[in-house]
Amino acid sequence: MQAIEITQPGDPDVLKLTSRTIPKPGADEVLIKVAAAGVNRPDVFQRQGNYAPPPGASDLPGLEVAGELIDGDLGGNNPFGLRRGDAVCALLTGGGYAEYVVAPLAQCLPVPVGFSMIEAAALPENYFTVWSNVFDRGQLGHGEGGADESLLVQGGSSGIGVTAIQLAHTLGHRVFATAGNAEKCAACEKLGAIAINYRNQDFVEEVKRHTDGRGVDVILDMVAGDYVPRELNALAEGGRLVFIATLGGNKAGIDASLIMRRRLTVTGSTLRARSVAFKGAIAYQLHAKIWPLLESGRVRPVIHQVFPAAEAAKAHALMESSAHIGKIMLQW
Repeated sequence: MQAIEITQPGDPDVLKLTSRTIPKPGADEVLIKVAAAGVNRPDVFQRQGNYAPPPGASDLPGLEVAGELIDGDLGGNNPFGLRRGDAVCALLTGGGYAEYVVAPLAQCLPVPVGFSMIEAAALPENYFTVWSNVFDRGQLGHGEGGADESLLVQGGSSGIGVTAIQLAHTLGHRVFATAGNAEKCAACEKLGAIAINYRNQDFVEEVKRHTDGRGVDVILDMVAGDYVPRELNALAEGGRLVFIATLGGNKAGIDASLIMRRRLTVTGSTLRARSVAFKGAIAYQLHAKIWPLLESGRVRPVIHQVFPAAEAAKAHALMESSAHIGKIMLQW
C-alpha cells in the first residue's frame, strides 16, 4: 500500500510518499480501506518530533479516517452492528495517512447518512475531543448555571473550534469564540457564536459585557500560557477551564485564592493515549446524541481544503500557517 511517512523530524517536506505492507487486524480490530483522512495539529507536532506516538501505535501520522471496512474481528464489542463492506469513520492512535489502516472496532462509527467520505473523515478527532472535554470534563449544561450555561472557545475557527461552536450552539448554549481576523470572526458568527477578535478586543471584557458581568461557565482552551489568569477572571462562579493544548506555553501563574473563592475547576485532558474502552464509550455517546444532529443537517463539518494524499506536505504547511477555517483533509 501507499502511505505518507515522516522521514525525519522537520518541516513539512519531510513527509514522503512510500510503500508499506498492509497492516493486519488483531483481536477486536478491523481493517479499513481509507478514502480520506483528516489533518490535525497533533500530526504537525509529531512531524516536528514533539509528539511521539503512544507505545504500539503506528509511526505514520493520521488520527482519523473514513473508508470501507473490509476485514477484521466483528464478533466482539460491536455496538453499531458494523459489517464488512460498511462505510465507517474511525478514531486512531496513528496510521491514518495510508491506503489501509487498522482500527479498534469500538472506535469505528457508521458514516452518517448523506455524508461523503471526506465529510465523515473530518468527524472523529474533533468530535471525540469536543464531546470528551466540553460535555464530559467541562460538564457544560450540568454545572451551577444549569441548562443556560455558556461556553467560550479559544481558537474558534480551528477544526476543534468550529465543532465546539456548532455542538454547543445546537444543544442550546450561548457560545463565545475568539479568532484573529474579521473573516474568521464572521465564520464563527455564522456557526452561532459571538465572535471576539483577540487582536483588538479583550475577551475578558467582551465576555463580561455580554453576560452582565457574570462570565462564562466553561472555557475550552488550546492556548494556555498567559491566557490562563485572564481566563480565570472570565469564568462565572463554579466555572470550568478545560485545557486541550498549550500553543501559548506550558507555564502559567494563577491566583489560587480566586479559584477557591469562586469555586472554579481547572482541568484538561489528552485523548490519543486513552484506552480503547474510554474512546469506545465516547463513540457510543456520539452515535446516540450527535449522529442524529449530523444526519438531520443541524450540524456539519466545515471543510477548508482537500489535498491529494501525496500532497500531505502542502496540507501541513497550510495547517502551520493558521490561514484555514475548519478542517484540512487528505484524499486517496
